[in-house]
Amino acid sequence: MTTTSTNMISLAVVGAHLTGQPLNYQLQERHATLLKTCETASTYRFYALANTQPAKPGLVKVLDGSGVGIEVEVWQLSAEGFGTFVAAVPPPLVIGTLDLEDGSSVKGFLCEPYVIPDAQDISQYGSWRNYLASWVKTS
Repeated sequence: MTTTSTNMISLAVVGAHLTGQPLNYQLQERHATLLKTCETASTYRFYALANTQPAKPGLVKVLDGSGVGIEVEVWQLSAEGFGTFVAAVPPPLVIGTLDLEDGSSVKGFLCEPYVIPDAQDISQYGSWRNYLASWVKTS
């Protein structure tokens, strides 16, 4: 787990918690600070989850060589803020450890694989924002 100062925890978000997205307020109300935007290591597949409100993606680590880098925002929260944030994460999402393109690791959103058969693989978009932009254009 990456910590940048005492009692601070870094958390990578990939979808509805990104800046400007509908759940970002959950980070803001915990006084989280945006540290950077970057990509994961190229070991993930990215999915648009079915039947979620607001719409949410799921990130799954793969070891078969089919993974790609996905854009994330890395936020910093106090340990207390992190705890209350994680307690509110609904299934099938979970908080695990994400590998970043620079070789570091941070806590971040992952998805339980049991929902993947009903999800749409959106890995080719490389980010939630790119996927949403394409969805708006085709709707």
